[in-house]
Amino acid sequence: MPYSYEPHHFEDFETGQTFESVGRTVTETDFVNHSALTGDWTELHTNAEYAEDNVFGERIAHGPLTFVLTTGFVYRTGIVERTALAFLGMNYMDIPEPVHIGDTISADFEVTKTKEVGRDDAGLVVLDSVVRNQEDTVVFEGDMKFLIKKRE
Repeated sequence: MPYSYEPHHFEDFETGQTFESVGRTVTETDFVNHSALTGDWTELHTNAEYAEDNVFGERIAHGPLTFVLTTGFVYRTGIVERTALAFLGMNYMDIPEPVHIGDTISADFEVTKTKEVGRDDAGLVVLDSVVRNQEDTVVFEGDMKFLIKKRE
């Protein structure tokens, strides 16, 4: 699949359509910035000595950070650039494995639903998302609901 897509309007999305994001390496700066923005300085994410003695043996990403990186991947594909009016939430979100500093992750998206919602200017598009690390391990899954502009 190509990594560069044009913005899609509601009418351009079809159930079963797939998109692939670029990858990005998660850094310690990502951890610190997330902690600073949210106020979540939980030691499992921010204290190397503490985390070393825990089940993962090192710091791991905040679950919400993994979600936020996934939303960034949607926008990096370009498919919702200037056409997304709103992120409407999720029906489910799973984080089956942790993300570590130095992991390179990327996302695959599949359109699972398009629906008219009684608006002349926009419709609902649901994207199932799966994020994997460099070892092809799934680290995030969830459906993302967007209100997407229709063509004028």
